[in-house]
Amino acid sequence: MKNEIEIPLLDVCHVSKSFHNDGHEVCVLKDLSFAVKEGEVVAVMGPSGIGKSTLLNLIGTLDKPDSGKILFQGKSPFLLSDPEIARFRNGSIGFVFQFHHLLPEFTALENVMIPNMVYRNDLRKTEELARDILGRVGLQDRIRHRPSALSGGERQRVAIARALINNPKVVLADEPSGNLDAENSSMLIDLILDLNRKYGTTFIIATHNAEIAERSHRIIHLRKTASVNS
Repeated sequence: MKNEIEIPLLDVCHVSKSFHNDGHEVCVLKDLSFAVKEGEVVAVMGPSGIGKSTLLNLIGTLDKPDSGKILFQGKSPFLLSDPEIARFRNGSIGFVFQFHHLLPEFTALENVMIPNMVYRNDLRKTEELARDILGRVGLQDRIRHRPSALSGGERQRVAIARALINNPKVVLADEPSGNLDAENSSMLIDLILDLNRKYGTTFIIATHNAEIAERSHRIIHLRKTASVNS
């Protein structure tokens, strides 16, 4: 019997993206291709303005490529209707940003519950799930605290828990250590790698942080004209 060809979790195929600024077309990504296997932790590096955030927005279906394809397990979410894309995004992709974007009036527990409540009505099960995930990130004793009562590192842990609640195919993290000091930044990558080992969570991390990049499984370097894997 022939071995079945393994389909990657994510396949970025010859993707290009430009934006228009004051009547000028600015090419941000050009003919970019790479694949990510399930369970990988991949760092995306490059200078500011090179297109790291744009790339995550495209993978996260927040924007569409001008050309090329982005496939999840061989299928393009961009062939879906807008409501179906929104549902796919909510259930399949977790987001962690440099600024945690927690809602200040809600507790850590409530912030984590929100993505699961969008299409589900069983609040008891959602709360149980949120409690479990906050325990995974070491915040079981902080669930009733609002963001203002949490440290920067704790707020990012809440953001990671929120990204995980719907058991996504992949978590996209855009400069997650950008607002953290060296100690909290190191703790953040410890947490990401621990979640990856224990639960097989796939992470794609846009970062300038050398420690995060060095401890990832693989680095994708964005250049002006191409990407280089290492």
